[in-house]
Amino acid sequence: RETRPNFLLYTTSECHFSNGTQRVGLLDRYFYKEEEYVRFDSDVGQYRAVTKLGRPSAKHWNSQKEYMEQTRAEVDRYCRHNY
Repeated sequence: RETRPNFLLYTTSECHFSNGTQRVGLLDRYFYKEEEYVRFDSDVGQYRAVTKLGRPSAKHWNSQKEYMEQTRAEVDRYCRHNY
């Protein structure tokens, strides 16, 4: 039986602080096969494709109003809460 190759899909969440907690930013980065393909930057407020592979995901997520409201709130829930 032939072994199929493994493909790793993972996400990182980075909190960026400047001037104490007065300026807080969240960067969610999505990777497939060790290549970042889409990201959410709280300073931008929406998902942006990093590669062609990320375009459908960014378009879909950005079109989901409730999901985007929750995502934008993550900077306070995740970053400020854990500072």
